Amino acid sequence: MTRLLILPGITPPPTIPPYSTEIRVKTIDGGIKVTANKQKDGGDFSKALYTFDIGQNDLSVAFRTMNDDQVRAAIPNIIDQFSSAVQRLYEEGARSFWIHNTGPIGCLPVQTFYNINPPPGVLDRYGCLKSQNAKAVEFNKQLKDTVTKLRTKLPEAAITYVDLYAAKYELIRSTKSLGWADPKKVCCGYHEKYDHVWCGTKGVIGNGTSVYGAVCSHPELHASWDGVHYTEAANHWFANHVLNGSLNDPPLPITHACYRA
Repeated sequence: MTRLLILPGITPPPTIPPYSTEIRVKTIDGGIKVTANKQKDGGDFSKALYTFDIGQNDLSVAFRTMNDDQVRAAIPNIIDQFSSAVQRLYEEGARSFWIHNTGPIGCLPVQTFYNINPPPGVLDRYGCLKSQNAKAVEFNKQLKDTVTKLRTKLPEAAITYVDLYAAKYELIRSTKSLGWADPKKVCCGYHEKYDHVWCGTKGVIGNGTSVYGAVCSHPELHASWDGVHYTEAANHWFANHVLNGSLNDPPLPITHACYRA
């Protein structure tokens, strides 16, 4: 039976910038110590499947605060922090890892909220920012190379690399054929041109009207929840495309993720 062990994490409110991998690694360190003490003598710690979803927070913040060269230079450091976290878990007895790569960040509505009427060539045919997706692809290449090295360095570990980028981009491309809403439209919040009221908050828009960032009528037909996070329906769609192993390296379903290929 596959067991998922969840360590303490940080989920920031939508109005607060996401935390970086460095802060999350520090949080994980505390979780390792507490959990390892509770799970001694053959407990669940060594039998759990540890899931990492890496890159979106770090790159999203980087795109808003750095130029292209700085973002490119920051990627190896982010990957190194991830590698250190995996090795620390391994040292405490963890053996099974399920690693999500980062998604097409340039397709997140929040990344285009303030990019009105971009010049030709900036967006792809689905309305995603090409340059940001290119950085995400480069990030994933370095992440996959690191996973390959970790398999050699941690000989008892079973490490599955999950191409969540492919699943997410496929949904972006498929929303029309699925009968879903435009993937650039969010379900919760008010975002029209220069006016932005975030999910669950109140705000005054340009014409002086007070607006509440309400939830849409059919969240099951939306890919984006609030411009940053995906909806439950979208996450179910992703799960159906990765849990069977078709987008994984090695190509194993999650039920076999605790076994070395």
